[in-house]
Amino acid sequence: MKKLVFKILGLAILATVVFTSCDNGDDPIPPVNEVLEALSNGEMNGTLPESVTLNSATSYDLTGSFIVPDGMTLTIPAGTNIVADNGGTDVYIAVLKGGKIDIQGTTSSPVVMSSSTGNPGDWGGLTICGKATTTAGIDAEAEVGGFIYGGTEDADNSGSIKNLVIIGTGAQINEESQYNGVSFYAVGSGTTVENVAVINGSDDGVEFFGGTVSVKNIFLQNNEDDAIDWTEGWSGTVDNAYVEHTIAGFSTVLEGDKVNNNPKINNLTAVSTVGGTALQFKLESGMTITGLSLTGYTKSIDMKDDGSLANVIIDGEEADPAKSYNAAATVDPTAWGWVDAELAEIVELNGSVDSDVTLDSDKTYRLTGSYIVQDGASLTIPAGTKIHADNGGTDVYIAVLMGGQIFINGTAEEPVVIASDLSLPGDWGGLTICGKAKTTAGVNATAEVGDFTYGGAEDTDDSGDITYLVIKGTGAQINPESQYNGVSLYSVGSGTKIENVAVINGSDDGIEFFGGTASVTNIYLENNEDDAVDWTEGWSGGVTNTYISHTIAGFSTAFEGDKVNNNPQFTNVTAISTVGGTALQFKLESGATITNLYLEGYDKNIDMKDNGALTNVQIDGADANTTAAYDAGNKVDISGWNWISATL
Repeated sequence: MKKLVFKILGLAILATVVFTSCDNGDDPIPPVNEVLEALSNGEMNGTLPESVTLNSATSYDLTGSFIVPDGMTLTIPAGTNIVADNGGTDVYIAVLKGGKIDIQGTTSSPVVMSSSTGNPGDWGGLTICGKATTTAGIDAEAEVGGFIYGGTEDADNSGSIKNLVIIGTGAQINEESQYNGVSFYAVGSGTTVENVAVINGSDDGVEFFGGTVSVKNIFLQNNEDDAIDWTEGWSGTVDNAYVEHTIAGFSTVLEGDKVNNNPKINNLTAVSTVGGTALQFKLESGMTITGLSLTGYTKSIDMKDDGSLANVIIDGEEADPAKSYNAAATVDPTAWGWVDAELAEIVELNGSVDSDVTLDSDKTYRLTGSYIVQDGASLTIPAGTKIHADNGGTDVYIAVLMGGQIFINGTAEEPVVIASDLSLPGDWGGLTICGKAKTTAGVNATAEVGDFTYGGAEDTDDSGDITYLVIKGTGAQINPESQYNGVSLYSVGSGTKIENVAVINGSDDGIEFFGGTASVTNIYLENNEDDAVDWTEGWSGGVTNTYISHTIAGFSTAFEGDKVNNNPQFTNVTAISTVGGTALQFKLESGATITNLYLEGYDKNIDMKDNGALTNVQIDGADANTTAAYDAGNKVDISGWNWISATL
């Protein structure tokens, strides 16, 4: 193979000879090939007439389709920069059956293919067609370009790709089809593919249509459909894949379709700051994954067509949609010098907060263990901050000790969200605050969660401010008798401001008051499996505007009061159940004063568990009545509480 620069020089000399020969009356030499001439001017367009090596010193403009046909090889040396026109489906590079591409990037000098702006859908990407097997058959027709692919040569060699960065691909062909960053059509195992990044694609990052090719070290950032997609019986392997999603609306990390030839992924780390689905398998597709780490996805496993979970083996076991798979990262792309993309910063929270700490809403946080605010320290969480809690049970929680403070400064438009990735009940331990107000448990009592110390004589104690907070997936089991709650308030004083709090999908209580004088305004409690609001040890505060929703059977109560009655005050209470159950339960001599109560759908509205006096419970100016419907009050209007639907 000749270097292109030498070839063009030779053609120039030949042209001189042609000119001289014409003067002597000799026959003219045929003109220079248009594709090669364009290449000499830094333009890539057309079908290669022969094998060519580009010049790394030249920046090439990809202005149309550039096709490497059967028998030809395109060699791209390290450091070559190819700028694709924003021409949609008319601009792409394709290697046909029998053709080869040799991308020779290095760690320090990768080959870069990108549109000038790098926006999704600007151009069509790289397509390679091989001779390996595919369930589409021999000489199948690709959905992109109508190219022919597929054969019987599983060890077929379509070349080598090393240290390649592709940006801005995914042009739309029709309503059903788009180009991918890299499309592998029946590419064989003789092809080398390693160190590839696909960034900002409007369709898939890479897609395998059958074939046996394997890939090593792949970085996929903000591809709008699937990061890795395969179909038609692909049977290769991916070693070390890092996937990142920071823009909402993508499809999946992985999408497998059709028959299962058990492709493999060894070490997959995927991070989302915008929720979404991680792994999706259609029909009977599946694979084996070893070393899986997912962070930030709202659904880990989606068997789209109810295929068998046995088709998907993750770390030696059948896939389990109830698991979040948020293990420690198995791939560290910061060690990959060939890709210079900015990573989403995931900051771990654990350990002790010994001084004033303020989080940054532009960062994504992962709560990996206990995060404890000590006496004299404070934790400030600004509006819009999202904290992903590991599915670590009782080992994962936030606690504010006596003398510490927490400031959660959410807004209606940008609430603070603290949740496990799947937001399943019991995933983590929730938020616990310990104060210095009075409790019947005495001074310096020991909490049932964390053995924290709480309780004193300062009823106006200030543990901070909490505004616009959404908590999901709490209630980890401590022992047969105790669980964490969504929010546990131990002797918290009246100087603490708490308003606009949602606790959703907790396996124990939504919020529980252990003594203290704290009050709350605007609280939304949905499908907490024990009590929505619980109090004990002489709590004497109040709640204004409580909305409780039960749509899953088996919960305990909407309210549970216990022990002595210091007459907490509730103004505007709405509790609605679609699954029966008990609404308000009072144990021992506990009670409360409730103004404007609306109950709907409960089998029992008032339960005096230990036959306490009904006079302890005042509802709209009268003693509680175990036969009353309590459906005449005005419902709490939550139509403007859009913040309660906030997600990670």
